[in-house]
Amino acid sequence: KHWYQRRVRGEEAEKRGQNYDIVKNMNASAQELEYYSRRAKKKNPDPGFADFAQSHFRQYERITGQLRVNDSAYERQRQRMGESFYPQAGQIIETGRDELSAIDKMAADVERQITKRSKYSRRRTHVDDADISYINERNKKFNEKCERFYGSYTEEIRQNLERGTAL
Repeated sequence: KHWYQRRVRGEEAEKRGQNYDIVKNMNASAQELEYYSRRAKKKNPDPGFADFAQSHFRQYERITGQLRVNDSAYERQRQRMGESFYPQAGQIIETGRDELSAIDKMAADVERQITKRSKYSRRRTHVDDADISYINERNKKFNEKCERFYGSYTEEIRQNLERGTAL
């Protein structure tokens, strides 16, 4: 209920042409605002990647936070279903068909997620000054692995070849 009251107050302030955050803070003391701002700074807004379960949970929280409840449709369904709107344990409920607008909204949201996911890729840096010791990308990866594991052993040989003093 508390979130709904905040939403209603926010809509009322918006109708009057005011910023809800400013209106809300007008009734609070300076000490209280300072306390909440310090508390907000302590929270880490982006904990980064920990594991896939955490990543999926963050995505779920972000997506469900963007959902908006259609109050009129909710109220209509509650009136139509009556007492069966609040089912008991083990009771099977029939809600009817979903509205086409809701299905279209869901499809558009899935499409948006797909396009966002396709755009996300980490760009690898390309160094122009680096020696080219490869003939294609696969060979480049192989050479990088060899360098990583055997580079310390072959460094002297490579320097001799570059100087022309190799045996």
